Amino acid sequence: MKVLLTGAAGQVGCEIAKLGDSAFEVHGFDRAALDVADPAQVAQRLDEVAPALVVNCAAYTAVDQAEDEPELAHRANAEAPGVLGSACRARDIGVVHLSTDYVFDGAKPSAYVEGDLARPLGVYGATKLAGEEALRAATPRHIVLRVSWVFGRLGASFVDTILRLARERPELAVVDDQVGAPSPAVAIAEAVRTIAIAVVGREDAWGTYHFSTTPPLSWCAFARAIVAAGAETGLLESAPAIRAITSDEWPAKAPRPRNSRLDACRLQAVFGIAPTPWQEALRDYVAALARPP
Repeated sequence: MKVLLTGAAGQVGCEIAKLGDSAFEVHGFDRAALDVADPAQVAQRLDEVAPALVVNCAAYTAVDQAEDEPELAHRANAEAPGVLGSACRARDIGVVHLSTDYVFDGAKPSAYVEGDLARPLGVYGATKLAGEEALRAATPRHIVLRVSWVFGRLGASFVDTILRLARERPELAVVDDQVGAPSPAVAIAEAVRTIAIAVVGREDAWGTYHFSTTPPLSWCAFARAIVAAGAETGLLESAPAIRAITSDEWPAKAPRPRNSRLDACRLQAVFGIAPTPWQEALRDYVAALARPP
């Protein structure tokens, strides 16, 4: 099958592009090559590629910066999915679209299921929710895949931040009252490939799904696992102490959900994608950073 991939230079997009083969022919476009909020550009690329499916990884993901740049976040996250969905519906093309746990406020004591009320806390989450709604209104042939705590090869994730700070400081203070599940970009990419190949021709499978890994933990516990992996691989000469703090003690511009756990039972039931442990992917990622170029 032929797939048009947007956001091909991002953390997840670059991993999806690497999975291309004869069964999953990926035509990737980064932001410079395709502005997903521009109807003319979208139409041109769709007609050039003539894909069976579009995978939309393009997004504005700077959570705190979005509070100061709501217009930019809205254009990329809220407007673009609707533009893409409308153009795809006119050509009978399905869309797989990545969204986020930040559409929820984190007040639920257990893992979120797809039908739970979305109530975002900040601009980023609000624009991502608006994008989901725009896509649903534009075309019934959509997959909205919500993911959380993504880390990957491009050096902008929580993992990379912790490793950098661990080299600079003897102690790190990390929030311990926000719980979720780390999502390796490689695992998300593999899930997207499975969904893309399976969903075409299955009109009953379109809809919203949650992707997750196991086990859930706090940011603080995840930081400790990152530092341990860094020390084990030799990437860090010494491991700093990790001090647990509360969200109220961390000066973030945008509020974060205290509970980001996503229930992935529907994804497993429909597509056979079960939550996998994140620890091995973390070790592989850190080990790759430790290897000489």
